[in-house]
Amino acid sequence: MIVQDVMFVVNATVPVNPEDRDEAKELFADVAEKSRTEDGIIDYRVSTDVDDPNLFRIFEQYEDDEAFETHMQTDHIDEFMAQLPDLLGGEVDATRFDVESSSELEF
Repeated sequence: MIVQDVMFVVNATVPVNPEDRDEAKELFADVAEKSRTEDGIIDYRVSTDVDDPNLFRIFEQYEDDEAFETHMQTDHIDEFMAQLPDLLGGEVDATRFDVESSSELEF
């Protein structure tokens, strides 16, 4: 793992079995709510894809690597990682983006 002190974003897509969608939704809602209370997490959101309600999208934004490492050692992540494999309907795809700067866009 690359260790650096810059903000970074994790974008993940997680397909779940259609019959497990409601259980997965509760699991994702719980982990997102608890994660947003952690120091060093700027944002942590989960949504479903508009074209596939069984595809969950996770957007995680961290101040630095330390915040991510601390997050990965929490009880709620342990619980999440223990339950997730039984709900999966395919491969998880996750990408990390290192961010040196950002600015708001006006719409």
